[in-house]
Amino acid sequence: MPGEHLKFGIFLAPFHPVGQNPTLALQRDFELIEWLDRLGYDEAWIGEHHSAGYEIIACPEVFIAAAAERTRRIKLGTGVVSLPYHHPLMVADRIMQLDHQTRGRVMFGVGPGALPSDAFMMGIEVERQRDMMDEALAALVPLLRGETVTMETDWFKLRDARLQLAPFTKPHVEIAVASQV
Repeated sequence: MPGEHLKFGIFLAPFHPVGQNPTLALQRDFELIEWLDRLGYDEAWIGEHHSAGYEIIACPEVFIAAAAERTRRIKLGTGVVSLPYHHPLMVADRIMQLDHQTRGRVMFGVGPGALPSDAFMMGIEVERQRDMMDEALAALVPLLRGETVTMETDWFKLRDARLQLAPFTKPHVEIAVASQV
């Protein structure tokens, strides 16, 4: 098709040697995203981890907000938001805000969480993470479309919940689901 091209992207976990200066490591991650934008990369996905010590981005949304201010074209995705670790309304609200701040350049990647040590620290049973992700997605998708959601699970409640912002991206931001064993 005219205008179509092979797309290029990166998954930025990011991996850094334990003991490395985290401030400098984050600065290098931002510089990498800036270079990728200049080189014409289409997308970059930013990971979320909390316990390993070498993947130091705890909140991909915060990183994306800063990276979006340093770039002009590249799409930026959460790679991933580990849904069992977050209340769905709060996640939807942050993603909707990023949709506006990036003027439609945010992509929403979700997953159950990859590191058992992350789940352990929060008291989440690893074998429940995929079910929790499914439950969160059942609430998130309609919220991101601008719908009102009432839903109750054993780990979150929503009562006539809706987002205060309408989507910038119509009908909603791109959503990708990742998983691993």
